[in-house]
Amino acid sequence: MSASVFDSPLYAHLFPTGEAGRLFSDTAAIRAMLLVEGALAKAQGAQGIIPELSAKAIQRATMEIQIDPGAIARATGENGVPVPALVAAFRSEMNAPEHAQFVHWGATSQDIMDTGLMLRLRQLLLLAENDLRAIIASLAAQAQAHAATPMAARTYGQHATPTSWGAVVADWGHALCDLLDALPALRNTSLLVSLSGAAGTSSALGAHAAATRSALAEGLGLNDPERSWHVDRGPILRIADWLIQVTSVLARMGATLVALTGSEVAEITLGGAGASSTMPQKQNPVGPSVLHSLGHQATGLRAALAPATQHLHQRDGAAWFAEWMVLPQIALGTASALQHAKLITSAMAPNTAAMAATLENGLGLIHAEALSFALSEQMQRPQAQAETKTLCRAAQEQGVSLAALAYDAYPDLPKGLFDTASSLGLAPSEAQAFVARAQTV
Repeated sequence: MSASVFDSPLYAHLFPTGEAGRLFSDTAAIRAMLLVEGALAKAQGAQGIIPELSAKAIQRATMEIQIDPGAIARATGENGVPVPALVAAFRSEMNAPEHAQFVHWGATSQDIMDTGLMLRLRQLLLLAENDLRAIIASLAAQAQAHAATPMAARTYGQHATPTSWGAVVADWGHALCDLLDALPALRNTSLLVSLSGAAGTSSALGAHAAATRSALAEGLGLNDPERSWHVDRGPILRIADWLIQVTSVLARMGATLVALTGSEVAEITLGGAGASSTMPQKQNPVGPSVLHSLGHQATGLRAALAPATQHLHQRDGAAWFAEWMVLPQIALGTASALQHAKLITSAMAPNTAAMAATLENGLGLIHAEALSFALSEQMQRPQAQAETKTLCRAAQEQGVSLAALAYDAYPDLPKGLFDTASSLGLAPSEAQAFVARAQTV
Protein backbone atom coordinates (compact mmCIF):
# COMPACT_ATOMS: atom_id res chain seq x y z
CA MET A 1 0.00 0.00 0.00
CA SER A 2 1.18 3.51 -0.75
CA ALA A 3 2.00 5.83 2.12
CA SER A 4 -1.12 7.85 1.28
CA VAL A 5 -4.29 6.52 -0.32
CA PHE A 6 -4.60 9.84 -2.15
CA ASP A 7 -1.37 9.20 -4.07
CA SER A 8 -2.02 5.50 -4.72
CA PRO A 9 -2.68 4.25 -8.26
CA LEU A 10 -4.38 1.21 -6.71
CA TYR A 11 -6.80 3.23 -4.56
CA ALA A 12 -7.15 6.23 -6.88
CA HIS A 13 -10.81 5.48 -7.60
CA LEU A 14 -11.65 4.61 -4.01
CA PHE A 15 -10.22 7.87 -2.68
CA PRO A 16 -10.46 10.23 -5.68
CA THR A 17 -9.49 13.86 -5.16
CA GLY A 18 -10.55 15.36 -8.49
CA GLU A 19 -8.86 18.55 -9.59
CA ALA A 20 -7.72 19.24 -6.03
CA GLY A 21 -5.17 16.44 -6.24
CA ARG A 22 -2.95 18.39 -8.60
CA LEU A 23 -2.69 21.26 -6.09
CA PHE A 24 -0.74 19.16 -3.62
CA SER A 25 2.17 17.95 -5.68
CA ASP A 26 5.78 19.09 -5.55
CA THR A 27 5.40 20.53 -9.04
CA ALA A 28 2.37 22.58 -7.99
CA ALA A 29 4.18 23.86 -4.91
CA ILE A 30 7.19 24.96 -6.94
CA ARG A 31 5.00 26.59 -9.58
CA ALA A 32 3.12 28.55 -6.90
CA MET A 33 6.35 29.70 -5.24
CA LEU A 34 7.75 30.89 -8.57
CA LEU A 35 4.55 32.84 -9.20
CA VAL A 36 5.08 34.56 -5.87
CA GLU A 37 8.69 35.39 -6.75
CA GLY A 38 7.53 36.87 -10.04
CA ALA A 39 4.79 38.94 -8.43
CA LEU A 40 7.23 40.18 -5.78
CA ALA A 41 9.69 41.29 -8.45
CA LYS A 42 6.92 43.08 -10.34
CA ALA A 43 5.79 44.94 -7.23
CA GLN A 44 9.34 45.94 -6.33
CA GLY A 45 10.10 47.01 -9.90
CA ALA A 46 7.06 49.29 -9.91
CA GLN A 47 8.26 50.85 -6.66
CA GLY A 48 11.79 51.34 -7.95
CA ILE A 49 13.22 49.01 -5.33
CA ILE A 50 14.79 46.85 -8.04
CA PRO A 51 15.35 47.81 -11.68
CA GLU A 52 12.10 47.62 -13.62
CA LEU A 53 13.84 45.87 -16.50
CA SER A 54 15.07 43.18 -14.11
CA ALA A 55 11.59 42.89 -12.59
CA LYS A 56 10.08 42.22 -16.02
CA ALA A 57 12.76 39.67 -16.83
CA ILE A 58 12.21 37.87 -13.55
CA GLN A 59 8.44 37.77 -13.89
CA ARG A 60 8.65 36.49 -17.46
CA ALA A 61 11.13 33.81 -16.40
CA THR A 62 8.91 32.61 -13.55
CA MET A 63 6.24 31.83 -16.13
CA GLU A 64 8.63 29.96 -18.40
CA ILE A 65 11.22 28.17 -16.30
CA GLN A 66 10.49 24.71 -14.91
CA ILE A 67 12.40 23.46 -11.87
CA ASP A 68 12.60 19.71 -11.28
CA PRO A 69 11.70 18.93 -7.63
CA GLY A 70 14.26 16.14 -7.60
CA ALA A 71 17.03 18.53 -8.59
CA ILE A 72 16.63 20.55 -5.41
CA ALA A 73 15.74 17.68 -3.06
CA ARG A 74 19.21 17.21 -1.55
CA ALA A 75 19.61 20.90 -0.78
CA THR A 76 16.08 20.96 0.67
CA GLY A 77 17.09 18.20 3.04
CA GLU A 78 20.13 20.16 4.09
CA ASN A 79 18.40 23.53 4.46
CA GLY A 80 15.09 22.33 5.89
CA VAL A 81 13.21 24.40 3.30
CA PRO A 82 13.16 24.27 -0.52
CA VAL A 83 13.34 28.00 -1.25
CA PRO A 84 17.13 28.57 -1.11
CA ALA A 85 17.74 25.78 -3.60
CA LEU A 86 14.76 26.87 -5.69
CA VAL A 87 16.05 30.43 -5.93
CA ALA A 88 19.56 29.22 -6.78
CA ALA A 89 18.25 26.89 -9.47
CA PHE A 90 16.01 29.59 -10.87
CA ARG A 91 18.85 32.13 -11.05
CA SER A 92 20.97 29.59 -12.86
CA GLU A 93 18.20 28.77 -15.35
CA MET A 94 17.59 32.48 -16.03
CA ASN A 95 21.14 32.70 -17.32
CA ALA A 96 21.00 36.45 -16.80
CA PRO A 97 22.93 37.27 -13.65
CA GLU A 98 22.40 41.02 -14.07
CA HIS A 99 18.66 40.42 -13.54
CA ALA A 100 18.72 37.20 -11.48
CA GLN A 101 20.54 38.93 -8.62
CA PHE A 102 17.27 40.74 -7.77
CA VAL A 103 15.19 37.56 -7.37
CA HIS A 104 13.80 37.08 -3.85
CA TRP A 105 14.81 40.61 -2.83
CA GLY A 106 14.32 41.07 0.93
CA ALA A 107 11.96 38.10 1.32
CA THR A 108 12.46 35.01 3.44
CA SER A 109 11.70 31.38 2.64
CA GLN A 110 8.54 31.37 4.74
CA ASP A 111 7.15 34.38 2.88
CA ILE A 112 7.43 32.55 -0.42
CA MET A 113 6.20 29.21 0.88
CA ASP A 114 3.24 30.57 2.84
CA THR A 115 2.11 32.84 0.03
CA GLY A 116 2.48 30.01 -2.49
CA LEU A 117 0.43 27.79 -0.19
CA MET A 118 -2.30 30.44 -0.04
CA LEU A 119 -2.51 30.49 -3.83
CA ARG A 120 -3.12 26.75 -3.80
CA LEU A 121 -5.59 26.91 -0.90
CA ARG A 122 -7.52 29.62 -2.72
CA GLN A 123 -7.97 27.27 -5.65
CA LEU A 124 -8.85 24.42 -3.30
CA LEU A 125 -11.63 26.49 -1.70
CA LEU A 126 -12.99 27.40 -5.12
CA LEU A 127 -13.10 23.73 -6.16
CA ALA A 128 -14.74 22.81 -2.85
CA GLU A 129 -17.32 25.56 -3.27
CA ASN A 130 -18.28 24.29 -6.72
CA ASP A 131 -18.58 20.73 -5.42
CA LEU A 132 -20.69 21.86 -2.46
CA ARG A 133 -23.08 23.68 -4.77
CA ALA A 134 -23.53 20.52 -6.84
CA ILE A 135 -24.14 18.41 -3.74
CA ILE A 136 -26.60 20.93 -2.30
CA ALA A 137 -28.50 21.00 -5.59
CA SER A 138 -28.82 17.20 -5.55
CA LEU A 139 -29.95 17.20 -1.93
CA ALA A 140 -32.48 19.94 -2.68
CA ALA A 141 -33.97 17.87 -5.49
CA GLN A 142 -34.39 14.98 -3.07
CA ALA A 143 -35.89 17.24 -0.42
CA GLN A 144 -38.34 18.72 -2.92
CA ALA A 145 -39.50 15.34 -4.17
CA HIS A 146 -39.71 13.73 -0.74
CA ALA A 147 -40.59 16.54 1.64
CA ALA A 148 -43.52 14.49 2.98
CA THR A 149 -42.26 10.96 2.27
CA PRO A 150 -42.60 9.36 5.71
CA MET A 151 -39.92 7.25 7.31
CA ALA A 152 -38.86 6.27 10.79
CA ALA A 153 -36.59 8.70 12.58
CA ARG A 154 -33.98 6.98 14.69
CA THR A 155 -32.26 8.06 17.89
CA TYR A 156 -29.56 5.89 19.45
CA GLY A 157 -30.13 3.61 16.46
CA GLN A 158 -33.73 2.88 17.50
CA HIS A 159 -37.05 3.98 16.05
CA ALA A 160 -38.12 7.28 17.56
CA THR A 161 -40.97 9.13 15.82
CA PRO A 162 -41.92 9.57 12.16
CA THR A 163 -39.99 12.05 10.03
CA SER A 164 -39.62 12.48 6.28
CA TRP A 165 -36.80 11.64 3.93
CA GLY A 166 -36.90 15.22 2.77
CA ALA A 167 -36.26 16.44 6.33
CA VAL A 168 -33.35 14.03 6.78
CA VAL A 169 -31.78 15.26 3.56
CA ALA A 170 -32.47 18.88 4.52
CA ASP A 171 -30.50 18.45 7.74
CA TRP A 172 -27.38 17.60 5.76
CA GLY A 173 -28.11 20.30 3.23
CA HIS A 174 -28.56 23.09 5.78
CA ALA A 175 -25.20 22.24 7.35
CA LEU A 176 -23.51 22.45 3.96
CA CYS A 177 -25.28 25.74 3.22
CA ASP A 178 -23.91 27.10 6.50
CA LEU A 179 -20.41 26.23 5.33
CA LEU A 180 -20.97 27.94 1.99
CA ASP A 181 -22.20 31.03 3.83
CA ALA A 182 -18.98 31.02 5.88
CA LEU A 183 -16.72 31.06 2.84
CA PRO A 184 -16.59 34.83 2.11
CA ALA A 185 -15.44 35.66 5.64
CA LEU A 186 -12.99 32.76 5.58
CA ARG A 187 -11.43 34.03 2.39
CA ASN A 188 -11.20 37.59 3.69
CA THR A 189 -9.57 36.64 7.00
CA SER A 190 -7.40 33.74 5.94
CA LEU A 191 -6.23 33.92 2.31
CA LEU A 192 -3.31 36.19 3.16
CA VAL A 193 -0.08 37.22 1.52
CA SER A 194 3.08 36.88 3.59
CA LEU A 195 6.00 39.29 3.26
CA SER A 196 7.77 39.95 6.54
CA GLY A 197 11.40 38.96 6.05
CA ALA A 198 13.66 36.80 8.13
CA ALA A 199 12.26 37.45 11.60
CA GLY A 200 8.93 39.08 10.81
CA THR A 201 10.25 42.65 10.96
CA SER A 202 10.53 43.33 7.20
CA SER A 203 13.89 44.99 7.91
CA ALA A 204 15.50 43.85 4.63
CA LEU A 205 12.55 45.10 2.61
CA GLY A 206 13.29 48.74 3.28
CA ALA A 207 11.21 51.74 4.25
CA HIS A 208 8.39 50.86 1.87
CA ALA A 209 7.95 47.27 3.09
CA ALA A 210 4.26 47.72 3.92
CA ALA A 211 3.57 49.18 0.48
CA THR A 212 5.43 46.29 -1.15
CA ARG A 213 3.39 43.77 0.80
CA SER A 214 0.18 45.51 -0.22
CA ALA A 215 1.23 45.57 -3.87
CA LEU A 216 2.16 41.89 -3.71
CA ALA A 217 -1.26 41.07 -2.25
CA GLU A 218 -2.99 43.02 -5.00
CA GLY A 219 -0.89 41.41 -7.70
CA LEU A 220 -1.71 37.90 -6.49
CA GLY A 221 -5.35 38.54 -5.59
CA LEU A 222 -4.75 37.75 -1.92
CA ASN A 223 -5.48 39.83 1.17
CA ASP A 224 -2.96 42.06 2.92
CA PRO A 225 -2.73 41.02 6.60
CA GLU A 226 -1.04 44.34 7.44
CA ARG A 227 1.25 42.45 9.79
CA SER A 228 3.49 39.42 10.01
CA TRP A 229 1.72 36.09 10.55
CA HIS A 230 4.77 33.82 10.36
CA VAL A 231 4.03 32.17 13.70
CA ASP A 232 0.33 33.03 13.95
CA ARG A 233 -1.05 30.03 12.11
CA GLY A 234 -4.63 31.12 12.67
CA PRO A 235 -5.23 31.57 8.92
CA ILE A 236 -4.11 28.00 8.26
CA LEU A 237 -6.12 26.65 11.17
CA ARG A 238 -9.29 28.44 10.08
CA ILE A 239 -9.05 27.02 6.58
CA ALA A 240 -8.29 23.55 7.93
CA ASP A 241 -11.21 23.75 10.34
CA TRP A 242 -13.57 24.70 7.52
CA LEU A 243 -12.33 21.76 5.45
CA ILE A 244 -12.76 19.40 8.39
CA GLN A 245 -16.28 20.67 9.01
CA VAL A 246 -17.16 19.87 5.40
CA THR A 247 -15.71 16.39 5.79
CA SER A 248 -17.54 15.89 9.08
CA VAL A 249 -20.95 16.77 7.64
CA LEU A 250 -20.38 14.41 4.73
CA ALA A 251 -19.10 11.72 7.10
CA ARG A 252 -22.28 12.05 9.14
CA MET A 253 -24.29 11.62 5.96
CA GLY A 254 -22.20 8.60 5.04
CA ALA A 255 -22.66 6.92 8.41
CA THR A 256 -26.43 7.31 8.22
CA LEU A 257 -26.52 5.99 4.66
CA VAL A 258 -24.50 2.94 5.69
CA ALA A 259 -27.21 2.17 8.22
CA LEU A 260 -30.11 2.91 5.86
CA THR A 261 -28.73 0.76 3.03
CA GLY A 262 -28.21 -2.35 5.17
CA SER A 263 -30.17 -5.43 4.16
CA GLU A 264 -32.19 -5.37 7.38
CA VAL A 265 -33.32 -1.79 6.64
CA ALA A 266 -32.84 -1.26 2.89
CA GLU A 267 -34.59 2.09 2.91
CA ILE A 268 -32.06 3.75 0.57
CA THR A 269 -30.53 2.53 -2.68
CA LEU A 270 -27.24 3.87 -4.04
CA GLY A 271 -26.81 2.52 -7.54
CA GLY A 272 -24.77 -0.41 -8.82
CA ALA A 273 -21.42 -0.26 -6.96
CA GLY A 274 -20.21 -2.31 -4.03
CA ALA A 275 -19.85 -5.92 -5.18
CA SER A 276 -18.55 -8.57 -2.76
CA SER A 277 -15.85 -11.02 -3.85
CA THR A 278 -17.60 -14.02 -2.28
CA MET A 279 -21.23 -13.07 -1.59
CA PRO A 280 -23.14 -12.42 -4.83
CA GLN A 281 -26.21 -11.14 -2.99
CA LYS A 282 -24.36 -8.20 -1.43
CA GLN A 283 -24.13 -4.60 -2.55
CA ASN A 284 -21.82 -2.89 -0.10
CA PRO A 285 -22.27 0.85 0.62
CA VAL A 286 -18.74 1.69 -0.51
CA GLY A 287 -19.14 5.42 -1.05
CA PRO A 288 -20.84 6.10 2.30
CA SER A 289 -18.23 3.96 4.02
CA VAL A 290 -15.47 6.04 2.47
CA LEU A 291 -17.16 9.20 3.72
CA HIS A 292 -17.35 7.76 7.21
CA SER A 293 -13.70 6.72 7.12
CA LEU A 294 -12.59 10.16 5.93
CA GLY A 295 -14.43 11.62 8.90
CA HIS A 296 -12.41 9.39 11.21
CA GLN A 297 -9.20 10.50 9.52
CA ALA A 298 -10.13 14.18 9.72
CA THR A 299 -10.68 13.94 13.47
CA GLY A 300 -7.18 12.59 14.00
CA LEU A 301 -5.58 15.07 11.62
CA ARG A 302 -7.23 18.00 13.35
CA ALA A 303 -5.64 16.89 16.60
CA ALA A 304 -2.28 16.55 14.84
CA LEU A 305 -2.54 20.03 13.36
CA ALA A 306 -3.14 21.80 16.67
CA PRO A 307 0.49 21.55 17.91
CA ALA A 308 1.63 22.74 14.49
CA THR A 309 0.13 26.13 15.34
CA GLN A 310 2.25 26.55 18.46
CA HIS A 311 5.49 28.02 17.14
CA LEU A 312 8.42 28.87 19.39
CA HIS A 313 9.71 32.45 19.07
CA GLN A 314 9.63 33.85 15.52
CA ARG A 315 9.76 30.53 13.64
CA ASP A 316 9.73 26.93 14.76
CA GLY A 317 10.94 24.19 12.43
CA ALA A 318 9.17 21.34 14.22
CA ALA A 319 5.78 23.07 14.25
CA TRP A 320 6.13 24.21 10.65
CA PHE A 321 7.22 20.78 9.40
CA ALA A 322 4.24 19.16 11.16
CA GLU A 323 1.93 21.52 9.28
CA TRP A 324 3.45 20.41 5.97
CA MET A 325 2.74 16.78 6.82
CA VAL A 326 -0.83 17.23 8.06
CA LEU A 327 -2.47 20.01 6.05
CA PRO A 328 -2.29 18.30 2.62
CA GLN A 329 -3.94 15.20 4.06
CA ILE A 330 -6.77 17.32 5.48
CA ALA A 331 -7.22 19.08 2.14
CA LEU A 332 -7.18 15.91 0.07
CA GLY A 333 -9.47 14.13 2.53
CA THR A 334 -12.07 16.85 2.06
CA ALA A 335 -11.59 16.78 -1.70
CA SER A 336 -12.13 13.02 -1.73
CA ALA A 337 -15.22 13.30 0.46
CA LEU A 338 -16.68 15.87 -1.92
CA GLN A 339 -16.07 13.64 -4.95
CA HIS A 340 -17.90 10.75 -3.31
CA ALA A 341 -20.70 12.94 -2.01
CA LYS A 342 -21.39 14.30 -5.51
CA LEU A 343 -21.82 10.76 -6.84
CA ILE A 344 -23.83 9.52 -3.86
CA THR A 345 -26.29 12.39 -3.71
CA SER A 346 -26.94 12.23 -7.46
CA ALA A 347 -27.58 8.47 -7.39
CA MET A 348 -29.23 7.71 -4.05
CA ALA A 349 -32.98 7.10 -3.94
CA PRO A 350 -35.42 6.26 -1.16
CA ASN A 351 -37.09 2.88 -1.11
CA THR A 352 -40.48 4.22 -0.09
CA ALA A 353 -41.99 0.75 0.20
CA ALA A 354 -39.33 -0.27 2.71
CA MET A 355 -39.80 2.98 4.62
CA ALA A 356 -43.55 2.36 4.82
CA ALA A 357 -43.01 -1.24 5.89
CA THR A 358 -40.73 -0.11 8.71
CA LEU A 359 -43.44 2.24 9.95
CA GLU A 360 -46.15 -0.42 9.69
CA ASN A 361 -44.24 -3.40 11.09
CA GLY A 362 -43.50 -2.00 14.53
CA LEU A 363 -47.00 -2.45 15.99
CA GLY A 364 -47.42 1.32 15.81
CA LEU A 365 -45.00 1.88 18.69
CA ILE A 366 -43.42 4.72 16.73
CA HIS A 367 -46.55 6.73 17.60
CA ALA A 368 -46.08 6.29 21.35
CA GLU A 369 -45.05 9.91 21.84
CA ALA A 370 -48.16 11.17 20.06
CA LEU A 371 -50.28 8.85 22.20
CA SER A 372 -48.74 10.11 25.43
CA PHE A 373 -49.53 13.72 24.53
CA ALA A 374 -53.07 12.81 23.49
CA LEU A 375 -53.61 11.08 26.85
CA SER A 376 -52.26 14.19 28.56
CA GLU A 377 -55.50 15.86 27.52
CA GLN A 378 -57.34 13.39 29.75
CA MET A 379 -54.92 13.01 32.68
CA GLN A 380 -51.78 14.50 34.15
CA ARG A 381 -48.66 14.22 32.05
CA PRO A 382 -46.74 11.72 34.28
CA GLN A 383 -49.76 9.45 34.38
CA ALA A 384 -50.17 9.71 30.60
CA GLN A 385 -46.55 8.68 30.09
CA ALA A 386 -46.89 5.76 32.46
CA GLU A 387 -50.09 4.60 30.77
CA THR A 388 -48.45 4.84 27.35
CA LYS A 389 -45.55 2.67 28.54
CA THR A 390 -48.01 0.11 29.85
CA LEU A 391 -49.84 0.00 26.53
CA CYS A 392 -46.54 -0.34 24.65
CA ARG A 393 -45.52 -3.32 26.76
CA ALA A 394 -48.90 -4.91 26.22
CA ALA A 395 -48.65 -4.43 22.46
CA GLN A 396 -45.24 -6.13 22.41
CA GLU A 397 -46.34 -9.00 24.66
CA GLN A 398 -49.61 -9.66 22.83
CA GLY A 399 -48.47 -8.88 19.32
CA VAL A 400 -51.34 -6.45 18.95
CA SER A 401 -51.04 -2.97 17.49
CA LEU A 402 -50.69 -0.08 19.90
CA ALA A 403 -53.55 1.68 18.12
CA ALA A 404 -55.97 -1.19 18.78
CA LEU A 405 -55.10 -1.33 22.47
CA ALA A 406 -55.18 2.46 22.85
CA TYR A 407 -58.58 2.95 21.19
CA ASP A 408 -59.98 -0.01 23.12
CA ALA A 409 -58.87 1.54 26.42
CA TYR A 410 -59.57 5.16 25.47
CA PRO A 411 -62.22 5.32 22.74
CA ASP A 412 -62.32 9.13 22.88
CA LEU A 413 -58.79 9.48 21.49
CA PRO A 414 -58.56 11.65 18.34
CA LYS A 415 -59.16 9.86 15.08
CA GLY A 416 -56.06 9.66 12.91
CA LEU A 417 -53.76 9.72 15.93
CA PHE A 418 -51.79 6.82 14.48
CA ASP A 419 -51.80 8.17 10.93
CA THR A 420 -48.17 8.66 9.92
CA ALA A 421 -48.95 11.45 7.49
CA SER A 422 -50.33 13.57 10.33
CA SER A 423 -47.38 12.80 12.61
CA LEU A 424 -44.60 14.42 10.61
CA GLY A 425 -44.68 17.71 12.49
CA LEU A 426 -42.47 20.32 10.83
CA ALA A 427 -40.54 17.77 8.76
CA PRO A 428 -42.18 18.65 5.40
CA SER A 429 -41.87 22.40 5.96
CA GLU A 430 -38.22 22.06 7.04
CA ALA A 431 -37.53 20.15 3.84
CA GLN A 432 -39.16 22.89 1.79
CA ALA A 433 -37.27 25.59 3.73
CA PHE A 434 -34.03 23.93 2.72
CA VAL A 435 -35.14 23.77 -0.90
CA ALA A 436 -35.78 27.51 -0.83
CA ARG A 437 -32.44 28.19 0.82
CA ALA A 438 -30.58 26.00 -1.67
CA GLN A 439 -31.83 28.21 -4.47
CA THR A 440 -30.18 31.29 -2.91
CA VAL A 441 -26.74 30.08 -1.84
